[in-house]
Amino acid sequence: MLYYLFEYLERTYDIPGAGLFGFITFRAALAVILSLIIATFFGKKIIRFLQRKQMGEEIRELGLEGQSEKAGTPTMGGIIIILATLVPVLLLAKLENIYVIMLIVTTIWMGMIGFIDDYLKKFRNDKAGLPGKFKIIGQVGLGIFVGAIMYMHPDVTVKREKINPVNTTESVMQTSPREFYPEEKTPLTTIPFVKKNEFNYESLIAWAGEDAKEYIWLIFIPIVIFIITAVSNGANLTDGIDGLAAGTSAIIAITLALFAWVSGNLIFSDYLNIMYIPNTGEMTIFITAFVGALIGFLWYNAYPAQVFMGDTGSLTIGGIIAVIAVAVRKELLIPILCGIFLMENLSVVMQVSWFKYTKKKYGEGRRIFRMSPLHHHYQVKGFHESKIVTRFWIVGIFLAIITIVTLKVR
Repeated sequence: MLYYLFEYLERTYDIPGAGLFGFITFRAALAVILSLIIATFFGKKIIRFLQRKQMGEEIRELGLEGQSEKAGTPTMGGIIIILATLVPVLLLAKLENIYVIMLIVTTIWMGMIGFIDDYLKKFRNDKAGLPGKFKIIGQVGLGIFVGAIMYMHPDVTVKREKINPVNTTESVMQTSPREFYPEEKTPLTTIPFVKKNEFNYESLIAWAGEDAKEYIWLIFIPIVIFIITAVSNGANLTDGIDGLAAGTSAIIAITLALFAWVSGNLIFSDYLNIMYIPNTGEMTIFITAFVGALIGFLWYNAYPAQVFMGDTGSLTIGGIIAVIAVAVRKELLIPILCGIFLMENLSVVMQVSWFKYTKKKYGEGRRIFRMSPLHHHYQVKGFHESKIVTRFWIVGIFLAIITIVTLKVR
């Protein structure tokens, strides 16, 4: 809203300084500052409100050190993250941008699913919360929405580079400016560490002939559904000890902000020789607000936590990260960038699968880890949760650096 106000003031009255709002970097800086203020200042008020409403967490006894002290800590703190993200976005972003719209819908959609789950757990005394099948239905619904937007909306386009033959008489040190085809709709993505790193999903169905390419949405949309479901569940599993999910997600989001900015900027995409995706730069406003909200929430969620995000926060965080990765055509980088989420997911899958297999084969279930998800394994081994969280953050930073390096290392 402020963007449109200052745009009007600049256009009509030529007020000095109003033009600053035309710069993505300026609005992104304002977004992170504003979201930090909202999360830290109003976060305390929201925590007190949750305490008054007796929204304390009921801890399931797992025999972990310090677990009993967490009982009664307010949950549903994901509301802080959602509010601190959406308010700056509504004030500072171009609200007609399709990527911004898609992320706002994602935030509200996944936030509602998580809120219902937390509400049922607390007020209906249902420890299971929202049945898993309904969570999956919600995630699939979001995946269909995002996949359809990415495939069909006219504003979701890319510009592909024209590959010009090299003039052998020219010096090898001489470079020609990049030339692009007109904007086109095509289901492209990026393959990391490969020189010709653009992959078209249409190639998956090319064997059936040219006419079959118009049905690529039957493959593309299920891929988007899988990505959103996997990442949101990974974030949910990671939210098991104080500060882990919020800190890890902030690292991931900062990396995605960089990708969104350079992918939506013709000059930087030209310099880095990466896919230029028009309109994605505006997502930087949303992502920086999201980062500020996560860091502000971490102020209260760091050990010892004064509030837990609950499924209201964890499912929303995972959904937002997945949608951003799909929007900037970097979904194949998710196993690297979201490696913490992946490890947490895999630890549960491996533990359950091995237990069932050994129980069927030997009559007694055996375990790979002392407990899953993975962070609980280290807790059982005697590591303090602050040490576990810090080391997971270090691993997350390392994975983020590797992800950023893919911009040039091919």
